[in-house]
Amino acid sequence: MDKRPHALVTGASSGIGAAIVERLLRNGWRVTGISRRPVTFDHPAFDHLSLDLNDVDGVADAVAELAPAALVHAAGMLKVGQLGSLDHDDGAAMWRLHVDVAERLANALAPRLPKGGRIVFIGSRTASGAAGRGQYAATKAALVALARSWAIELAPKGVTVNVVAPAATETPMLKDPSRADVVPKLPPIGRYIRPEEVAHAVAFLLSPEAASITGQQLVICGGSSL
Repeated sequence: MDKRPHALVTGASSGIGAAIVERLLRNGWRVTGISRRPVTFDHPAFDHLSLDLNDVDGVADAVAELAPAALVHAAGMLKVGQLGSLDHDDGAAMWRLHVDVAERLANALAPRLPKGGRIVFIGSRTASGAAGRGQYAATKAALVALARSWAIELAPKGVTVNVVAPAATETPMLKDPSRADVVPKLPPIGRYIRPEEVAHAVAFLLSPEAASITGQQLVICGGSSL
């Protein structure tokens, strides 16, 4: 029997999700990565679950046979728009991927999480509000509310629930042409956040040393929120 702890990571094919998978594999985890696109990890402790998370009705069935020690929901998308010209389909798509999927995964997996289990959502510094990103910010703020609520419920089991919220990060999403009218804010440190930095924070929150940290939002912003 494989005694390595098992983590389920969404958005595993690129960006922050891929960085988290890489970091956890280096830390000795067994990882199941969820994504629509193929994944290139060549590691004996990695399994890929091909799943379109936009099909929310299939999420619970897709993970029905899994019993991980940690859930990391890193899949995300960004659609921008100013008030007065919002695309409601874009808003619904972001809510579905960020919030509805988080709810369905946690609802399915939390009863099977062991004592000391972990749930981490990838949020955003913009959860506190950002011009041109209102719909996106609303979904990321909702993740904080879910995390704090579920942290209270799961505390007796020793299961923690937290949000890691980076500022603009060097991922394909940062270069998406659809956000050309809303330029990402360069942090005061003079560069964007690196995916590996977000992954390190997630790895810490999944560690035994972070057992007393729950219901929190860890903002990794390079000074952007100062």
